[in-house]
Amino acid sequence: MRIPFILSLAFVLGISIISHSQRSVIDSTISTPIFALHYGGNLTAGDLSDRYGFLNHLGILAGYKTNKNWFWGVDANFIFGNRINLSDPFADIRDSKGNLTDANGDIASVVLNSRGFNANLAVGKVFPVLSPNSNSGIFVHGGAGFLAHKMRIETNNQVVPPIEGDYKKGYDRLTQGFNLHQFIGYSFMANRGLINFYGGFYVQEGFTKNKRTINFDEPEIPVSTKTRLDIQYGFKVGWMIPIYRRLPKEYYFD
Repeated sequence: MRIPFILSLAFVLGISIISHSQRSVIDSTISTPIFALHYGGNLTAGDLSDRYGFLNHLGILAGYKTNKNWFWGVDANFIFGNRINLSDPFADIRDSKGNLTDANGDIASVVLNSRGFNANLAVGKVFPVLSPNSNSGIFVHGGAGFLAHKMRIETNNQVVPPIEGDYKKGYDRLTQGFNLHQFIGYSFMANRGLINFYGGFYVQEGFTKNKRTINFDEPEIPVSTKTRLDIQYGFKVGWMIPIYRRLPKEYYFD
């Protein structure tokens, strides 16, 4: 319910901002705060591909575009997916029929998903090429920040003692560390109306470390303390809400 609410709120905000503002996008390069909602689809590579498959990003790009077309701000993403590439981490706690059982002895339904988060400071620039005005064009930005990811273990309201509470930490592969990103694409700022968007190719490199000291499904294998290279790459599309300052009204007298 939260995601539709956020999108609806942003839509209403965008209409309000544009309907109560004036701008001169056609004939000048403007400075303006920018807020954007975006979606990204990403493949994994490096060490991350050993754990997870396709990952979704749902996030924001928020900051300020100057009248020189420089942009600075924050790129942040909630990361989620349902493709786990690890072998069954619960193999040793399944019964002879391959089932996990809950505290009542019933067959448990356990779902594994990937979850994560990143937040980067971002700096970029719009190059007005193949654009309807000087505020649109090739858009590039990059930045650095923080990345965290883990396996989310869901038991669907059942109580499964071997994977409850702190026991989950022995399976979730929590990983955190330094993060970089790069984006190149196209940004379009309409002369009028709500059509303000960007889209392009996105790459993220995480230099992370395991935060758990033991994995319960591999107790005999020491958890690596080496720096990992967690790569995500794919596309990203976003809807921008530029926040224009009201221009002064002009009055004419006969």
